[in-house]
Amino acid sequence: MNLSNIKPAEGSVHKNSKRLGRGQGSGKGGTAARGHKGAKSRSGYSKKLGFEGGQMPLQRRVPKFGFKNINRKEYQGINLDVLQGLVDDKKISDTLAFDAIVELRLARKTELVKILGRGELKSAIKVSAHKFTATAKAAIEAAGGEAIEL
Repeated sequence: MNLSNIKPAEGSVHKNSKRLGRGQGSGKGGTAARGHKGAKSRSGYSKKLGFEGGQMPLQRRVPKFGFKNINRKEYQGINLDVLQGLVDDKKISDTLAFDAIVELRLARKTELVKILGRGELKSAIKVSAHKFTATAKAAIEAAGGEAIEL
């Protein structure tokens, strides 16, 4: 290696395009490769989200109706037959805390959990959750367990 064959590092030189807007003689003067007129030729142009070239955007074409309650609480439902299945598989024995629910991937740690009444529960379990349906609570207590609301 000597001074006659030194080259810059790969990717460090970006001199493959002409400089824009530097006079007619440069070949990229005048409109500076932006074409004539239109929004894209102007400075400060940025395409808005959902913009369809001036056509009425889909978001505004489609009719709106109904009501979305911003205070609604979404619960992740877990049925009694799922709890009985966990007892049968020996994954839980006598208590089911919220940490165990997250660990068993029945819910995420940010979600609220509601115990639902489908199926039947034969074992006495102490269940901790955010909500219980009336049938689920009755079934847990009938089996000799305890329903603890968080």
